[in-house]
Amino acid sequence: MSNKMNKGMYSSNSGNWSTPQEFFDMLDDYFHFELDVCGSIGNNKCLHYFDETDNGLEQDWKKVNWCNPPYGRVIGDWIKKAYEESLKGATVVCLVPARVDTKWFHDYCFKYGEVIFIKGRLKFGNSNNSAPFPSAIVIFGGENKGIYGTIKNNATVFPAKEKIKI
Repeated sequence: MSNKMNKGMYSSNSGNWSTPQEFFDMLDDYFHFELDVCGSIGNNKCLHYFDETDNGLEQDWKKVNWCNPPYGRVIGDWIKKAYEESLKGATVVCLVPARVDTKWFHDYCFKYGEVIFIKGRLKFGNSNNSAPFPSAIVIFGGENKGIYGTIKNNATVFPAKEKIKI
């Protein structure tokens, strides 16, 4: 990846951060995602996905959903939508920057979600460097009460098919 691409990836001009595949696979082994609500062609994590032309904010989310929302000013809209869809019976697992001082984090993540902080910093996309911010998994809906702790950013710590206690 060129220096120009790395610089753009860490600027506030780019809100799209591609989920590391190994990290996603670890979560998918546990949740069995059916829909990527913030996908894009070539960067979707599930066979079924909404891209920008579908506008996932205007769609109904069903069953078990993966959500790595754009990390710009619209992230609060995505987190609110994730919570609202959970009230309709969906499970939504979100990968978000751990911005615990923000309104959206307090209004939705802390109040209604299961928050799991990720130990260390993820390397998004094809970047050579770790992200300049910590990350968290926030789970809305489903039978995930009691999941707590931290996740190391490798696949060996997150146990599949059982409650997570780290």
